[in-house]
Amino acid sequence: MPEHAPQAGPLLMVDIPGPDLDADTREHLRRHRIRAVCLFRKNVESEPQLARLVADLRDVMGAGALIAIDQEGGGVFRTPFWPAAPSALSLGAAGDPTLAREVGAAVARPLAAVGINWNFAPVLDLNVNPHNPVIGDRAFGSDPDRVTELALAWLEGSLSEGVAGCVKHFPGHGDTVLDSHLALPRVAKGRAELEVGEFVPFRRAFREAEVPAVMTAHIVYPALDPDLPATLSPALLTGLLRDDWGYGGVVITDSMGMKAIDDHYGRGEAAVLALLAGADMVMALGRRSAQEETLQAVEEAIAAGRVPDVADKLARLDSLARQYPSRSRAYLPPQRTADASLLGDAWARGLTRYRDPVLPPRGAGVTLVAVAEVPGENVMEAGVSGQDLARRLGGLYEVETLLVTDPAPLDWQALRARGRTVILATTARHRHPAWRGATPDLHLALWNPYAALDVNAPALITYGFRPEALDALQRCLAGETTADGELPVPLGQVAR
Repeated sequence: MPEHAPQAGPLLMVDIPGPDLDADTREHLRRHRIRAVCLFRKNVESEPQLARLVADLRDVMGAGALIAIDQEGGGVFRTPFWPAAPSALSLGAAGDPTLAREVGAAVARPLAAVGINWNFAPVLDLNVNPHNPVIGDRAFGSDPDRVTELALAWLEGSLSEGVAGCVKHFPGHGDTVLDSHLALPRVAKGRAELEVGEFVPFRRAFREAEVPAVMTAHIVYPALDPDLPATLSPALLTGLLRDDWGYGGVVITDSMGMKAIDDHYGRGEAAVLALLAGADMVMALGRRSAQEETLQAVEEAIAAGRVPDVADKLARLDSLARQYPSRSRAYLPPQRTADASLLGDAWARGLTRYRDPVLPPRGAGVTLVAVAEVPGENVMEAGVSGQDLARRLGGLYEVETLLVTDPAPLDWQALRARGRTVILATTARHRHPAWRGATPDLHLALWNPYAALDVNAPALITYGFRPEALDALQRCLAGETTADGELPVPLGQVAR
C-alpha cells in the first residue's frame, strides 16, 4: 500500500468478524482510514454489547463514522432483543401511511440509542413477481404509488429519530427470478414499462422527500445498459440518477461480495468501476483478503487519476455523517413499552383474510402441517420452526403435528378424512414444492403471500413469522381480533 494517507478507505464500507472489536480489526480500520461499517447478526448479542461495539467503532473511526445495519422489519431484522417491526408487506396490507411513519420511527429509536446512524431501509422495490426469491415481504406491495406513499412515510419516521435511511435497490429488484446474492439477474423490461413501474417509487422519492442515500442493485437492465449491472453502470448511476433525476445524496453499492458481482467482475476492479459509474461508497464486505484486494485496487485507481471526483464523493459522505451523527442517547422504559405495543398492533393491522377462511373453534382437534426448520439464508434471518408453531397453537387447539423435511407431496385427502381440521402453515420465503396443489382446510401463510397460489384453501396471511406476528395470529384465531388487512399483491391476477 502507498505510504501517504490512504484515500480508498474512506470510500469503502466493510463488515467485521464478530460481536467485539478485536485489536486486529481495530488496526485494520485505523490503518486504512475506514469510516463505515455494516453490522450483521454475527455482530449482535445483546443491547449492552451492541452499544459497546458501536462506541468502540466510533472511537476508532472518528466523528464521521457511518455505522449501518439492515433493519427493515419482517425477515430482515438483526436484533432479537428488541420487538420486531412488521415487514414492509405487512404495512402494505395495513395501508396506513401514518402507521408506516410511526413504525419507521419505532425502528429508528433503539438504533439511535446505541449509536447506529444509518439503516439500509426502506425497500422501494415492487413486489410484482411471485417467483422472486429475495424480495418477498421486504417490499410494501405491487402498486407503485402505494409503495411510494408508505415507504416515504416510513423513511420520514426514521429521519425524525436521527437515523439516516437508504432506499433500495435502484432501479428495482422486484421483478427478478434470480437472487443477486447467488447469480446475476437480468430484467428485460423496456424503458416505457420501467417508467410506469419500477422507476416510480425512486423518482418520486427523489422529488418529494429527503432521501439521504440510495443503494444500487446488481441487476442488468438491457434497455438502460446492455452490458453492465446498475451498480457498475455510468448510464444508470450518473446518467439517469444524477443527471436526469438530479439526485444529490449518497449512492452506495449493495454488497460487492454477492455472486452477481464477485463471480463476474471480481472484487477490486468492480469496486473501481462502481466508483467510476457514480457510486460514492463501495460495500466491500466479506473476508479480509477481499477487503484488502478492494482497498488496493481503489487506492491504485485514485493514484492513477482514474477516479477524478473523490472530493465530491467524500463531501457527500461527510454531509451524511454530519447530518446524522453516531451518538448514543437514552431509550427510556416508557418509550420502549409504547414502541413494543405499537409494533404488536401494527402486525395485527396487516393480518389479511383470503378466500373467507373459517377458523376452527377453541379446543378443536387439528393436524398442523409445516416444515421442520426454516434456516436463515443470505439477507434473511431464520424462520419459525414447525415445533415452535405447534406449541403456540397448542394453547388454542388439541394439536398433532406433521413436520415435513423433504419436498414430497402429501395425501391431503387422506389427512382430511381423519376428521381433524388440517392446517397447513407455509413458513419459508420460498414457495415449497410440496405445497403445490395442497388442499388443507386452512392455510396459514406466515411469510410469502404468494404461497397462496399453490394452496387450494382459504388463508390467513401474516406477511411474517416474528413472535409479534404470531401473537397477532393467535389473537385472531382465538376470536379476539379481526383480520382486516388488504392484499398488497394481486394474488388473483398473477401467473402461478
